[in-house]
Amino acid sequence: MNLTINQLKKKSLEALKGKWGLGVLLTFLVFFITTFVPMTFEVFVSGGFSEWANQTETPLIASLTNIFFSFLFIPLTAASYWFYLTIARWNDPKISQVFAVYKNWELSLKVIGTAILIGIFTMLWTLLLIIPGFIKGISYSQSFFLLRDNPEFSALEAITESKKRMKGYKWKFFLMNLSFIGWVFIAIFTLGVGFLWLSPYIVTTNANFYNEFIFPQGNEDRESGDLAI
Repeated sequence: MNLTINQLKKKSLEALKGKWGLGVLLTFLVFFITTFVPMTFEVFVSGGFSEWANQTETPLIASLTNIFFSFLFIPLTAASYWFYLTIARWNDPKISQVFAVYKNWELSLKVIGTAILIGIFTMLWTLLLIIPGFIKGISYSQSFFLLRDNPEFSALEAITESKKRMKGYKWKFFLMNLSFIGWVFIAIFTLGVGFLWLSPYIVTTNANFYNEFIFPQGNEDRESGDLAI
């Protein structure tokens, strides 16, 4: 029997019991690293804090640095999702495992490539109309979870598989994430502090969605000729 959205969220809360501290710490660490590390380098290449604070245009070297860090931190973000997938499967994750993703350079490059392809495909569909681009973005949403369970997949295979397995589940996925909108507003009113708890809740629920609807399809034969876009 397929779980309802409320059941998925309840299951996520149960899985997070005793692990909220880890979730909050990981959320803070990822936010701190992805925000302040690039900012520190931007200040440095801009010639110091005073120069950075008073500049009217971002120097080219600073822009290139920000682009570099944007790509560099993609594996960190993906690995943080895998952290909550471990929680959703009632196992004990370690924050060190999130940062260990960089030890596997092949997987890290594959994750970066997947993110780039998703961005390109989504942009191409969005150029046609906003709604098709949004729908395709949902279709590709399971790509990183699929790479976690199928590291032998190429970036294109992960995207294609996500698109295939999301057939019939896109609306449910959309409604599930939309159901957090009230909590998002509350988190905003706390000056963002609430996101330290809300982010683990949302990602664990997404992980449970994957476990319930996407992962069980793994034994089905894949259509090798299906194009990802």
